[in-house]
Amino acid sequence: MSTQTALPTDPKELRPILHAGVDKLHDEYLGLAHRMLLEIELQQVMADMDEATDRAWASGAITEEKIAEAIREHRRQHPY
Repeated sequence: MSTQTALPTDPKELRPILHAGVDKLHDEYLGLAHRMLLEIELQQVMADMDEATDRAWASGAITEEKIAEAIREHRRQHPY
């Protein structure tokens, strides 16, 4: 039977643990670790963009009318 160890949640404790874990990885896993970190970064950027979009809608910076006008302007400048 294994005992479960509580994982630290404080970023100041986690950061050195993660760095040590990366340093211990075999070379063939570094590419995978890098891709996983890029995926996490992408998730962060997407969450930031979602929040910014929500704020823009709430403030009136984005409206259905402004979107329609932007589409009309784009089509005027770039006829098909």
